[in-house]
Amino acid sequence: MLAYLFPGQGSQFVGMGADLALSFPEAKAVFDEADATLGFSLTSLMFGSAEDAEMRLTETEYTQPALYTHSLAAFAILEARGQHPAVTAGHSLGEYSALAAAGAFSFTDGLRVVRRRSELMAEARAGTMVAVLGLEDAAVEQICTDVSAAGDGVVVPANYNAPGQVVVSGDVAAVERAMDAFSEASAKRVLPLSVSGAFHSPLMADAQAAFAATLDALDIQTPRCPVVLNVTAAPTTDPDEIRRRLIEQLTAPVRWSQSLSRIQDDGATRFVEVGSGKVLSGLVKRTLGRQADTAQAGAVDNFG
Repeated sequence: MLAYLFPGQGSQFVGMGADLALSFPEAKAVFDEADATLGFSLTSLMFGSAEDAEMRLTETEYTQPALYTHSLAAFAILEARGQHPAVTAGHSLGEYSALAAAGAFSFTDGLRVVRRRSELMAEARAGTMVAVLGLEDAAVEQICTDVSAAGDGVVVPANYNAPGQVVVSGDVAAVERAMDAFSEASAKRVLPLSVSGAFHSPLMADAQAAFAATLDALDIQTPRCPVVLNVTAAPTTDPDEIRRRLIEQLTAPVRWSQSLSRIQDDGATRFVEVGSGKVLSGLVKRTLGRQADTAQAGAVDNFG
């Protein structure tokens, strides 16, 4: 059973997708459609032809559309070759790629929604995120609870990426206090992340409220295959649940390790990372074991 996984923010790089556009007409059609839909040349940032591409590609309002577009261009190549997943899932922003690939909405409709999501997230209340390595989930959760209760702001688990690898998110002061507590609790590493906001935390509440109207207008169809959602770590094909969970996703944690375990329990034997990088392939092996069958589909060499 084949599972497609779609990456989220952090996997972007200058030059992403340029080789696909040159080698595969179905991929080039996706990139051209992205530029036409957005009304500016996203591909000039992705491919590196714009003078300020490196700087702008790290900005949330460009990063998210770029990752979504790259993933769907790679997916178009797989689809043209007759390769179809039995289940899809995506990490944070990647959930939109997973849903579009499964047919829940069109590439163009999804891109417009992703663009709006990225704009709202970029405008949200300032905050930060850090990765915590080497602590049990329960220990991370307790420290977040204790620090938040102390009154210096809020800090919460944002991404359950793999066993012993949790990202937390929140107000700068609260996150800094939590970092000290994680170190005192013998975390192996506590790594600040280069992000523009406190994603998947209560600091996204204003963005969530504004985004709900955008999602209300999105035409969501029953997907061709189940999509395992970030908020629940469970598969669904219900359009109403998809809409509801996408709204919740802005302030709720990404339960990625739990999602991978569910996908495997449901019968998946091969995991293909569709899009930029190989972060998710690494998380599959950390979560499910080194023997897990993974592959990448994001560059010309991946397609043989």
